[in-house]
Amino acid sequence: MTVLILDDRWPTLIPLEAHGRIENPVTFTGEVPISVRWNFDSLISGEDVTGRGTLVTTDPDDPEVLARAGRGEHVIEAQSRRDPVRRSVEVMRRAVSLGEWEAGQTHESLLPYLEEEAAEFAEAVRSGAGDTELRRELGDVYLQILFHAEIASRRGAFDFADVAQSFVDKLRSRAPYLFDGTTLPVGVDEQNRLWAEGKQAEKNAITGR
Repeated sequence: MTVLILDDRWPTLIPLEAHGRIENPVTFTGEVPISVRWNFDSLISGEDVTGRGTLVTTDPDDPEVLARAGRGEHVIEAQSRRDPVRRSVEVMRRAVSLGEWEAGQTHESLLPYLEEEAAEFAEAVRSGAGDTELRRELGDVYLQILFHAEIASRRGAFDFADVAQSFVDKLRSRAPYLFDGTTLPVGVDEQNRLWAEGKQAEKNAITGR
């Protein structure tokens, strides 16, 4: 009797703890991709004498998952689901779904909060605040990034992962030494040159020049 909760971002990555604990009958909640279901035959270790077997899901809030976990069945959860970045995105999604105030916000209405939180972090740095306060103030700025990304996601524009990818893409363009295997320190003059070249290349790509 096992409940296996996979990470919906990478559902084909089966936790090592699940090996030897997956027993027939294996059932899946509705959202589990077909590609995951096809690969389970080779993981089955035997037959569960209780007849309940293994339930595979990517939704920990599914009623059947909650019921089986509530009966004390062994729950195996992909550790990547505990990633605090993932959890922060989920919390913000729920905040906008459940909170009337959050649901009514726009990029424009949130601008004063973004400006305020950025200013408070700057003031904390200037005043020599301790690490605990700096972390807290950065968390407030991070909340604003999450909020704007969630608003954009709901109109189908981009999501938090796209924002993170835009950061990686920018650094790949402007600081290529971070990606080409360079191991020696890069001087400021070289950094400035590469940054300017990358920025110009991005501008040319936008204008088609």
